Formats: sequence, structure tokens, C-alpha cells
Amino acid sequence: MTCNKNVGISAASLHTQLLKNMFLPMISGLNEGNSTGINTDERKKMQGENFTIWSIFFLAGFSQYPRLEVVLFIFSLVMYLTTLLGNSTLILITILDSRLKTPMYLFLGNLSFMDICYTSASIPTLLVSLLSYQKTIIFSGCAVQMYLSLAMGSTECVLLAVMAYDRYVAICNPLRYFIIMNRRVCAQMATVSWMMGCLTALLETSFALQIPLCGNLIDHFTCEILAVLKLACASSLLMDMIMLVVSILLLPIPMLLICISYIFILSTILRISSAEGRNKAFSTCGAHLTVVILYYGAALSMYLKPSSSNSQKIDKIISLLYGVLTPMLNPIIYSLRNKEVKDAMKKLLGKIPLHQTHGCL
Repeated sequence: MTCNKNVGISAASLHTQLLKNMFLPMISGLNEGNSTGINTDERKKMQGENFTIWSIFFLAGFSQYPRLEVVLFIFSLVMYLTTLLGNSTLILITILDSRLKTPMYLFLGNLSFMDICYTSASIPTLLVSLLSYQKTIIFSGCAVQMYLSLAMGSTECVLLAVMAYDRYVAICNPLRYFIIMNRRVCAQMATVSWMMGCLTALLETSFALQIPLCGNLIDHFTCEILAVLKLACASSLLMDMIMLVVSILLLPIPMLLICISYIFILSTILRISSAEGRNKAFSTCGAHLTVVILYYGAALSMYLKPSSSNSQKIDKIISLLYGVLTPMLNPIIYSLRNKEVKDAMKKLLGKIPLHQTHGCL
């Protein structure tokens, strides 16, 4: 048991030392002009570490695998452009097509906009760093990147729960659907989702950036909050409590609401006598359920996995998939089995005449 523990520590230490050796020439050349020291008493409070107010950070990214950087650049670029094209098209058709002026597509347009903002907060920085020797980001840029990533991710957690409620009303109470989910209620629910996501992100970011850091080498390809907090000179009970409360608000609670909604949905669907009616009901919520599984599966695997010597490598891979693959798949999933969306896209591209066609969700 002791031997295994020592091996894990040695592997983690070796990994950290390799990163330091790679970035040491750049760090030593910039530290003098870009940092301000504090007195000895404050350093003692930080457990003897060299606490500095950093104005620039180095992103380790995938520097340990230089041969893979070109492959990752091509992969990330293709995924990013596909994400922008797919989600922009989905937003455009929900605005232009009169048949898509329903609550489901209002929320779907918000989801597509979040995906564009989320990927744009981190992927352009990754693309630049993959082709650049100096993989740096200034403090303000790091703060903006951290905030946008947290805000968009947090808002999506809440919005997916709102969309689950929308599907619950559509299937379990269809005759009163447009009365319950009227324009005002939908706008309020979307606004609450954005406010909760943006405010919790602001709280986390502001506290995270006030914590004293004993280094400016982030072992990640973006200013991800957990990677930045690993540089803290000492643990912060307040920050830990904030992270815990926000995590409970944005992961287990929305997941519980989604599960409850789908329990009622499944109960209603099973009472439908005709096979055609059951298939139609399943098709209306199948796309949303697929997105929920992809999104929460990636989020839970990243934030609730056990720590290990290879955890940071796994974090990077999951973050990359979470950052480019899920936003890219969302518009594909929602349009794959949706006749209205497919007809609206054909109409937008001029492939069919401009006439009214009636399909089901």
C-alpha cells in the first residue's frame, strides 16, 4: 500500500517537474517585469511558498505531446467551425420560421447561443496555443475566460431543467400547454436561467481570483477554475464552501428536477394506447434526453471523479470533448429526428418551395 502511494506521488512530481522544465525559460524571463512580491510575514502565512500577484499565466495545455498538437489543432478547428455553423443556423431558423415560435424552440435558441459563447470562450485560445511557443494569457484574459466558461456552463445546467419541465407540460398536460407555457412565462424562465448562471459564475470567479497563488503555470489548456485553484498557496474554506454550494445548486438539483419530470413523462407515455402516439411522444423528448445525458455525463465525470496521478491528463481530455463535442452535437441531435427543424433548414437553404408544412415536434 505504501509502495503504491509513493509511486503515485513520484509520478505526479515527475509530471510537475517536466512542465516546469518546459516553461522555466519563459517564466524566468517574464516574472521580474510582471509580478509584485509581498513581505516575509505574508509569505510565512502562505506556508513558506513564494506568493506573487501574477499578471500573466502560462498554459501548459498539451505541451507534453508536441506531435499531437497539430492533430489536436485540426480536430479542434473543425469541431469549432461546425459548432458555430450548426448553432448559428439553428438560431437563425428559430427566428425566421414562424412555425418554430414555440417555447421549445425559444429555449433551444438560448441553448445554441450558450454553446457558441462557451466554445468561443476557450477554443480560440486553445487553437492559438497549439501553434504557439509562448502559451500565455494575461490576468484579465484569464478572468474573462474563467467567468464565461462558468457562466455558460452553469446557465445550461438550469436551462436543461427548464426544458425538461417544458416537455413535461407538453406531454402530460397538452391541452393547457400554451396557456401554462405562454410567452411571458417562457421569457421569465429563460431570464432566471441566465441570472442564476451568470451570478454564480461571478461569485466563483471573483473569489477564485482573490486567492493567493504560488505559481503561474496552469496545467490546462484554459483558465479552468479547478486548474487555477491547484496553484493556491493554501486551501480556502470559504472558496471550498462556495464551490460546494454552487455545485449542489447546479448539478444534483437540476438533475433531480429532470428525473422527476421524466418519471411523469414516462408514466404518461405508457398509458397511451396507440403505438403511433407513444412514438410521437418519445420523439418530442428524445433529443432533449440525449443532450442531458451527454452534458451531465461529461460534467459529472469531470467534477465528481476520484483524484489520481493521471487526473489532470484526464481532465484535459474530458474538457476538450466537453468544450467542443457536446456543443457541436446539440444542433445535430435536435434536427436529426425533428421534421419541423429539417423542413425549416431546407426552406432556409432554398431546397424546397416556400410554403407552410405542418409537422410534429
